[in-house]
Amino acid sequence: MSEIVLDGVTKVFDDGYEAVKDMNLDIGDGEFMILVGPSGCGKSTALRMIAGLEDISSGELKIDDEVVNDRSPKDRDIAMVFQNYALYPHMTVRENMGFALKLAKVDKEEIDRKVSDAAATLDLTKHLDRRPANLSGGQRQRVAMGRAIVRDPKVFLMDEPLSNLDAKLRVQMRTEVARLQSDLKTTMVYVTHDQTEAMTLGDRVAVMRAGVLQQVGSPGDLYSRPRNLFVAGFIGSPAMNFMIGQIDGGKLKLPIGEVDAAGVAGAEHDGRVIVGIRPQNFEDATIVGEAKEERGIIFEADIDLLESLGSDLYAYFHVETEGIQSDQLADLVASRLEETGAAGLREGQEQVVARLEPTSEVRRGQKAQLWADTAKLHLFDAESGERLGE
Repeated sequence: MSEIVLDGVTKVFDDGYEAVKDMNLDIGDGEFMILVGPSGCGKSTALRMIAGLEDISSGELKIDDEVVNDRSPKDRDIAMVFQNYALYPHMTVRENMGFALKLAKVDKEEIDRKVSDAAATLDLTKHLDRRPANLSGGQRQRVAMGRAIVRDPKVFLMDEPLSNLDAKLRVQMRTEVARLQSDLKTTMVYVTHDQTEAMTLGDRVAVMRAGVLQQVGSPGDLYSRPRNLFVAGFIGSPAMNFMIGQIDGGKLKLPIGEVDAAGVAGAEHDGRVIVGIRPQNFEDATIVGEAKEERGIIFEADIDLLESLGSDLYAYFHVETEGIQSDQLADLVASRLEETGAAGLREGQEQVVARLEPTSEVRRGQKAQLWADTAKLHLFDAESGERLGE
């Protein structure tokens, strides 16, 4: 059993900076948990506290029901894979993978057996006598993983292990990491700033912002029921669009039209709200069937930009709306996340992106009739940014 429990775990550095604040998280035995968030949100600090590389300022960290706050890293039975591989350049792949076992004075035959088994799992057998300088980035990362595997630890920790790889190789390695975790059935905690990695890899995902855990759930839960504006804007690519709405007399008034508020979750009270709608919940009105038309609204938009990806067509347009004042959305912009839907073209406008069928005949610089699925709207409190209708 390799359950990890963070109970009120906090990290305050010597200069007073609070990197992780009262973190409560249960990671089940054999679970693949992803910690995701923008740079500086505290995810790597949380991982390093689990590893024992950072002291815990307050709270308790338990592994297998034992408090390990004061245990050294070597006594926690944890293996960590770093972003920069951390391989010894003068050693062969075989020597790198078996080095920790050699230090532990494990029998040579046992070391050879474990290294050979791990190399076979990671498709490294033919590279065992090569040195890191003669390997590709993906092969080096597999060596780093192999070095962790041979130790047969209770827990694997991975700190942005794919961030140094090119885009194509990252996709390939994502598949390998997922297969590896499935085969080994070992508890794994994986840190990334890439929400695509988070959504495709983890059993559950924990989203962090400014040292605070925002929401923990399956990828599907985070995508369909984000707890607040930050999670809504961070999860999904392209990100959720946001605009100001007003609920009045049973109607939800939006920059793109008016909706019957009775059919929208969270629209029980009159007042100002922030409305989110994902790009895939738009469509070209000319190719929407009658059944869809009944549950949505059709509106006219000036198309500012088109991006064709073959299987998808992204149309960018703008709506006239009040500026959205939200610390949560401001954090997304500050962390340079693109396509958040939070940044307007100019004062009084918000950019919106719609994912359309590639057969759509909308054109850049022209007006288009678009359809929005109003059954898929997300409402958030205009002051707190919290989801409405929970």
